[in-house]
Amino acid sequence: MLASYDFFAPQRIVFGWGRRTELGTLAKSLGSRAFVVSGSRTLESNGTLDELCRLLTDSGVAVDRLATQTREPEVRDVDAATARIREIGTREGDLLIAIGGGSAIDLAKAVSAMATNTHGNSVQDFLEGVGRGLKIDLAPLPLLAMPTTAGTGTEATKNAVISSYEPPFKKSLRSDLMIPKILLVDPELTLSLPRDITAYTGMDAITQLIESLISRRAKPIPRALCWQGLELALPAMFKLSCDLKHRASREAMSHAALLSGIALANSGLGFAHGVAASLGIHAKVPHGLACAVMLPSALQINRDVAAKGLTQLGRQCDQWLLGEQKWPSDGRACSDDVALMRLQDVIHSLNQVFHIPSRLSELGVTREQLPALAKGSRGNSMDGNPCDVSDDKLLAILEQVW
Repeated sequence: MLASYDFFAPQRIVFGWGRRTELGTLAKSLGSRAFVVSGSRTLESNGTLDELCRLLTDSGVAVDRLATQTREPEVRDVDAATARIREIGTREGDLLIAIGGGSAIDLAKAVSAMATNTHGNSVQDFLEGVGRGLKIDLAPLPLLAMPTTAGTGTEATKNAVISSYEPPFKKSLRSDLMIPKILLVDPELTLSLPRDITAYTGMDAITQLIESLISRRAKPIPRALCWQGLELALPAMFKLSCDLKHRASREAMSHAALLSGIALANSGLGFAHGVAASLGIHAKVPHGLACAVMLPSALQINRDVAAKGLTQLGRQCDQWLLGEQKWPSDGRACSDDVALMRLQDVIHSLNQVFHIPSRLSELGVTREQLPALAKGSRGNSMDGNPCDVSDDKLLAILEQVW
């Protein structure tokens, strides 16, 4: 018997190479004035953002460039953009458009909610675990999300991750009402990504797909999406490690990232993401990089309780990577231990080809920070991990990785 479940997904997904030209028509279906949040200086400098804004105005949608967000959004960023939108004043037909990576999309999601839910003094009042427990009661302004990276999947989730450094935290603003109305995913926009961002965002997507697959909250539809996402992402990342312009791999990663967002919105995450959030706050380690460094540890600690999913994944890697890497395979079923080792080898090899460090000390983390890192790793992501991780065990793992 199947357990009962709910499933959340965006109302409309528009996916395809070059489909950014449809932005104006899609935005017009949501409203007549767009507040634009962008996240890429490259898109500004090469004229792409101007081109997209022209598409909006040509379709009869007025444009107000609200903010440019190039780092993970903080409470002050959300509050400042919200204050500006409220100063301008909202009206019927307003919408938000996010054009950028996860940081820009998270900022836009938070502002769209805060623009209509005015019963708090700050977005912090609504954040999980640190605020006043206020809820998003009113529908946010309609949001069209247009990712320019392939990793976070936040274009398809019902939360926005917001940070603070005084006091230090990274928490979610969460509501079923926050799922964007339209996703416009054009993989061509990821062609300008440099090697490091390609690596970090790609490993973020892979970590999300694996953790959602084995999460203690895993559900049937998201699990199926995780399998397809991993089948696309693992070969694509190896290809991109030697050819950043490879179109099929860019398309594969954009689609895999989208699937990872839908999966995590429904099934949650796990250990690697719990620690990654803490690394972002206490050591300012880029999120995807932190996920990549912690993923091997996540696989190791969950190898017993999530053995069925992980061993199956290890065996599938032989088929998916045939021709990309010379993984040993003689056509016979391998043991569970060998399958788990192959999966670990694949992740280790991906980190190696992208020159991702294996130790926290290489990221600038000091040993004195480890207790605070362990304490800050608790939250929604860690709660979804397949096995329970005690405080002592968590600190011991961080010591091993340091």
